[in-house]
Amino acid sequence: MILREELELREYTILSAGATKSAESKGRALEEDKCVFRTDFQRDRDRIIHSKAFRRLMHKTQVFLAPEGDHFRTRLTHTLEVSQIARTIARSLCMNEDLTEAIAMGHDLGHTPFGHNGEEFLNERHEKGFKHNIQSLRVAEVLENHGTTAGMNLTEEVKDGILNHTGEGLPYTPEGLIVRYSDRIAYINHDIDDALRCNVISKTDLPPDCMEELGSDHRRRINNLVSDLVINSDKSGSIAMSDEKLFYMNKLRDFMFENVYHSRKVKKDEELNKIKSMIFLLYDYFESNPKKLPEERRRGIPLYGIQEVVKDHIAGMTDRYAVNLFKEIFVPKSWK
Repeated sequence: MILREELELREYTILSAGATKSAESKGRALEEDKCVFRTDFQRDRDRIIHSKAFRRLMHKTQVFLAPEGDHFRTRLTHTLEVSQIARTIARSLCMNEDLTEAIAMGHDLGHTPFGHNGEEFLNERHEKGFKHNIQSLRVAEVLENHGTTAGMNLTEEVKDGILNHTGEGLPYTPEGLIVRYSDRIAYINHDIDDALRCNVISKTDLPPDCMEELGSDHRRRINNLVSDLVINSDKSGSIAMSDEKLFYMNKLRDFMFENVYHSRKVKKDEELNKIKSMIFLLYDYFESNPKKLPEERRRGIPLYGIQEVVKDHIAGMTDRYAVNLFKEIFVPKSWK
């Protein structure tokens, strides 16, 4: 039988000097008894995986709106791919794999329905703006219940990694930086895969110099980017890609924004207008009719205000729930 204390001691032998050690965690906002078998970071990973917000990622769009086919990525499959890439990197660099996995599993908990378009429209409608990384932290700290307390009471290291997996701020742990890189490695490459599958782009459209430098297929590109990050980080002593690979990865990312993420082949104006109208109308409806909100949401109104609660409610919706709710509220039954 292996107890938590032994796992914590093993980390000092197995992990690198720069890795984040479980026993040295900054802890939780609310102190609680330690688990007999799991480290704090293992517990955080488990809490995230067992959360309702994590399960809802299954039905949230990654890039393609209402895709026809079983093999397109969702927000959940994206999360799993990020986690696997991040764990490989963490293990290779002798970093804390449990912390890395916990951050990866939680990094997109706050994403809206309808992918980044949903985020854009909710940001436009909500007076205080909206960023999915900030909302992911809010899910962890406030919206998901752990026992009788609000929030999952995660460790500071996991919360920091979730908040700073994107945006201007950087994580203060090397494990958080690994997830930040892994997120980009994952989405650029799996979105290419999905775009090729639905003929939005062809292989000949992809920048030839990027293909030559990074690899001509999904497997080679991920392997080359992961290998570069591991080797360069090991040499430099900090989590970073080589300048060359980073340049070509960012060039490929720019190509994807121009030809896929903002492509009217993927998201036609009329479809985007429908999504924007749906989010705006749902927001206005619940702001004007707070009694129509679920009871657990209504309880937050005295603490956070109606707009914040409405924002939380819409951000937590899956694509299909938002569509069905919109029909129920706004489409006359006789019209169906």
